[in-house]
Amino acid sequence: MQERNDYYVKSFEEDFVLKTLKGKRKVAFQTIDNIIKNGVIRPNTKSFGREMRLSTTIIHKNYLKTYRPQGLIFQTKVKPKYILPFDLVLLSKADKIIVHYYRIKNNLHLFYNHDLIQGFQKFVFKDFKSLIKTFKSPKDAWKRVNSFRVEKGYAKLPKQKYRLVEYDEVVFNKPIKIKPIAIYGYRKEAIKVAKKYNLPWFVSSKKFYETVLKKK
Repeated sequence: MQERNDYYVKSFEEDFVLKTLKGKRKVAFQTIDNIIKNGVIRPNTKSFGREMRLSTTIIHKNYLKTYRPQGLIFQTKVKPKYILPFDLVLLSKADKIIVHYYRIKNNLHLFYNHDLIQGFQKFVFKDFKSLIKTFKSPKDAWKRVNSFRVEKGYAKLPKQKYRLVEYDEVVFNKPIKIKPIAIYGYRKEAIKVAKKYNLPWFVSSKKFYETVLKKK
């Protein structure tokens, strides 16, 4: 069981359907309807030579951004497999790292088919407490990952990639039982989903933090 009472985010595309890769094609994998009705999210991501995983984000005062601008905020008693202080793509051997998901969502197989840089394990943590003790903020993580990439013979990341350190990546390797807490997102679809399932709606995970968590 978790000692912390963390709030997690699973981001979605605009249609609120999780996708997965089948060969070179991206296909529908699990809908928000299925997730909320069954109270379970299943691993849908396969990339960088890792086993199938479920990638999420823990909301924290220093990590208020998310992979996509809409999604589900939830809680779970399942312990994560591991946690990273930024998007795993920054530890890959990719020469071209794309920041915005919408630019690669139809070509994921080209951008996620790279191995991880040897020694990447130094950025892998067993829990969030350990992570935040080592990396107090995204700024710290940015400096460390750049030093690591340069040390390994890769180019320093340009400032345009900084967004990829503004959210942590929390990984589960099996289906997890969840408690839906809220929906976030600025598009109409997010508001519709929140109303349909009688969940609170917030324009962003940051707004959720400021409204709910900051007061605790």
